[in-house]
Amino acid sequence: MEYWRDHCDVLILEGAGSPVELNLMRLDLVNLRPVHYLNGRSLLVADIERGGVFAQIVGTWALLDPADRDRLLGVIVNKFRGDVALFADAPKYLAEHVPVSYLGVLPYLKDLQPESEDSLCREAEESQLGEKIAWIRLPYLANSQDCQPWLMDEGIRVEWVDHPSQLTDARIIILPGTKNTIADLDWLRRNKLDAAIQQAATRAIPVVGICGGYQMLGERLHDPDGVAGDRGVLPGLNLLPIQTTFSQAKSVSQVVVRWGADRWSAYEIHMGVTDPTKDCSALAQVENGQGIAPEGCRRNHVWGTYLHGLFESPEVRSELATLAGLKSYSASQISWRSHLEQMYDRMADALEEHLETEEIWKYVAA
Repeated sequence: MEYWRDHCDVLILEGAGSPVELNLMRLDLVNLRPVHYLNGRSLLVADIERGGVFAQIVGTWALLDPADRDRLLGVIVNKFRGDVALFADAPKYLAEHVPVSYLGVLPYLKDLQPESEDSLCREAEESQLGEKIAWIRLPYLANSQDCQPWLMDEGIRVEWVDHPSQLTDARIIILPGTKNTIADLDWLRRNKLDAAIQQAATRAIPVVGICGGYQMLGERLHDPDGVAGDRGVLPGLNLLPIQTTFSQAKSVSQVVVRWGADRWSAYEIHMGVTDPTKDCSALAQVENGQGIAPEGCRRNHVWGTYLHGLFESPEVRSELATLAGLKSYSASQISWRSHLEQMYDRMADALEEHLETEEIWKYVAA
């Protein structure tokens, strides 16, 4: 955190959930504690889509410590649907209970939904038209935004599934990352999704595992001490000749992926070391600061990788679509990075249009 503070003109930290969950505040690392540590200021953003927005704001203010109230620059209401004029009296009502600046209300903008957080926003994760790419909605799902580059393409639909019957018409099946590989592998078995995935693989349906999903595709997973979640030693789906052993060490790295003529940045963040049990072709090549190394495992139509951001490449998506025999598929000609940059520019325009940001700029310029 000190590195980013010392290398940025402005450091913006995203919170998550309420900053005043009384039973969790002493353990909360993502809201007020970083603000204290950096001696920063905070903005309270209330989600009107979930209802009770006045109670959210006034209740949060009432439960904040006095020192945290002093750090608050203002209040924003987010995701308003309908006629904003109906919210015109909000500043008057809030001023009676919360003596900080009301900065305005942001309308809900459907086309400005960037990378979602662990599958909390279906509209940012699913598309409706075309042949199905089924993503398994694991109970401990992580990094659900890996699906989002597909949403730019035509001829496919992204659908999150949690029942075997939902795989019968899937043209591609993807097992995403997880915060608890052993528990989610056990969940697959209890819900008979393991057998449905294995049967799909026998029909030459492409199956892709990312991070924890990659580990599940192997022959065996060893976590007897529960260092990465639930403890256990379980057989995997036996679709790739690999096995994974968990330890306290955690791998975190940013790499450049090489796939044909394409080059782009991706990252790894996982526990567990995955080793081949037999020869297995690498899925990709990566530049990791120490040279070029093979990454992942590919056996026919089954792919496994630790790379978050693999699908940012249209070449990767196109190759997988070809492997699946998708006739009407067309990959976007815009790179995912360019798409995000355009989206963030439009988000900045929306903030300038709808919010009073004077209090924020006063603090930034001080």
